Amino acid sequence: MNVVIWARVSSREQREGYSIDAQLRAMRDKASREGWKVAREFVVAESAKRGAERVAFNEMFDWVKRSARKLGIDAILSHKLDRVCRNMRDAVRLQELEDKCGVKLAFVDNQFGPGAAGMLSFNVMAAVSQYYSDNLRTEVLKGKDEKVLQGWLPCGAPYGYANCDDRDEPIKPDPEQARAVARIFELYSGGNATFRSLIEQLDAEGYTYRNSQRRFCRTSLSYILNNRFYLGELIWHGRTYPGRHKPLIEHHVFQACQDILSGKNRRKNGRSDAPLAGSLFRCAYCGQSITGERIRRKLRGGGVRTHQYYRCANNTPGHEHPVVRWRGEDLEAAIISDLEAMRFPEPDQSEWFRESLSKAILDAESHERRQRAMLQKRQTELQGMQDRLLNAYLAGDVDAGTFQKKSADLKAEISRCRDNLERCGDIGRDICGDILTGCRDICRDISEPCGDISEACRDTKKSCGDIGKRRRDIPAGRRDIGNRRGDSAVRLFDWSQQAASLWRGSNNHERRQILEAVCLNRTLSDVSLVTLKRKPFDVLVKRPSVQPNRGDKI
Repeated sequence: MNVVIWARVSSREQREGYSIDAQLRAMRDKASREGWKVAREFVVAESAKRGAERVAFNEMFDWVKRSARKLGIDAILSHKLDRVCRNMRDAVRLQELEDKCGVKLAFVDNQFGPGAAGMLSFNVMAAVSQYYSDNLRTEVLKGKDEKVLQGWLPCGAPYGYANCDDRDEPIKPDPEQARAVARIFELYSGGNATFRSLIEQLDAEGYTYRNSQRRFCRTSLSYILNNRFYLGELIWHGRTYPGRHKPLIEHHVFQACQDILSGKNRRKNGRSDAPLAGSLFRCAYCGQSITGERIRRKLRGGGVRTHQYYRCANNTPGHEHPVVRWRGEDLEAAIISDLEAMRFPEPDQSEWFRESLSKAILDAESHERRQRAMLQKRQTELQGMQDRLLNAYLAGDVDAGTFQKKSADLKAEISRCRDNLERCGDIGRDICGDILTGCRDICRDISEPCGDISEACRDTKKSCGDIGKRRRDIPAGRRDIGNRRGDSAVRLFDWSQQAASLWRGSNNHERRQILEAVCLNRTLSDVSLVTLKRKPFDVLVKRPSVQPNRGDKI
């Protein structure tokens, strides 16, 4: 009798073990004892569960069906029934193969008798095999869901992490890959990197993806940049769960990358042919970026005239959305007019404000110094009262109840005095007003021609910070701090008076820096430019107007 041997394991990992060899040895011994001739052996690693795509099984089934009569195949020999099928559908197909081609099933461990009793036993065993497979699947999914609820990924860790045998922390960051992931997010969140430049930068810095593929590709970068696992979150069956693994990326960095990937955040440098585009302005109606476009018109004389326009990037605006489209010259004129709004109309007014600003800072310094001296004196008095109270209690002049009440009152007043000393520096800032509060935001990323304002902001910020420090003695050179602070504030004011002139004489990159230093938000409607100034520039714009009086009347 000619037979076909079928040996199967459920996965490739099992195939590398001893299960296949044990099956083949048992089936070959069975064929040798029975005197059967082996026509062909099929050795596969695939699942036999319901719904699985059984490619190797279908190949074996079709080959047996075609070669049954030609080669005289009488049976399919397997170790057990569940090695051939674990679902009723494949069991029915094998029964039809026996009915049509006369190819029976033979097993090493399972034996089914002839007739209706044997058929019943076969069907029962097939149903039990399917039940085992379905129940195993249910238990495995239940275990995976429970592992997710506990905060761990129930499968292989993504790039940047490694699976380990530690039960308390089964997923840990891989040192080399974790640095690569952090570098990818750092470079891309800057807004100036493309996937191609990012791949070249990572390769130049020596970061590798895997041993078989050293360079990153677009697919791997996209997977990493969109994977919320690096935030400490798990995505399982479309739902988000908090993870217990160590996150590699902060939320604001991840969100910045998502904005760039979705097109909400254009790259900061912009195109050279549209210097005012690239998220520098927003549409006042829909919030989309203002993009640039160049239109070339042919002249009758044969030349070409180029016109620069800026328009809303929304390609599908609603019916109530007006046409937001500005000529480049008109937008630059509106920006210059907006910067000019900070300048005082008369030189005398500028000089008066400059002197008043310096005097206000000096007054704030003097006031803070007096306030600190009063608080320190009061603190010394309270400590002396506390010592005298303790001596009186020890001498027996004060009873325990009075001592505890008075001591608690003195401690509370000393604590309030100490807190007032710590907050004493805020008084100077309040008196100086909003002129000094915005220095930190202004000096960020400022270069020439904004160098003067950057240095002035740093000096002013340092001088303001000196007020809030806790100190008992006035250090040497303290009386000059007010002058330095006054000079820094004056330099900041002088820069604001020249902002429009600096804009006219700057290149495109410097112009963007000036706008970002002066304005928090910039929106364009169909008729006007609206800007939200940073502090202290908003104070200069909202200053009360000073009208010259008429000297011929009282």
